[in-house]
Amino acid sequence: QVQLVESGGGLVQAGGSLRLSCAASGRTLSNYAMGWFRQAPGKEREFVAAMGRSGGSTNYADSVKGRFTISRDTSKNTLYLQMNSLKPEDTAVYYCAAKIQLYGSAWYRSGAVYDYWGQGTQVTVSS
Repeated sequence: QVQLVESGGGLVQAGGSLRLSCAASGRTLSNYAMGWFRQAPGKEREFVAAMGRSGGSTNYADSVKGRFTISRDTSKNTLYLQMNSLKPEDTAVYYCAAKIQLYGSAWYRSGAVYDYWGQGTQVTVSS
């Protein structure tokens, strides 16, 4: 079992940047496909970015492509989401998620397939 703790959220002006972190404990992230999701008030949770277990394959929602980057530091067992050119519509609670993946390096856009979730971190972008 892996425990996930997000951090790095906060209040930022439109056009600014934030880097979210997702620290994992209990298991190495090398055996997990990872994802970032977000949920705005009154809306359903939506996919943001995903990475396969090898770290070499990634995928992004169209709304964040070119602005957000998912990455991983295996030495720190931490997943990151670098968010640039933030917009007010990026305001949401951001969650990281992990799916056990012992073989292959597929990424997953559906939250339903993930096994573990963090508690979330709030990102607020002011206009």
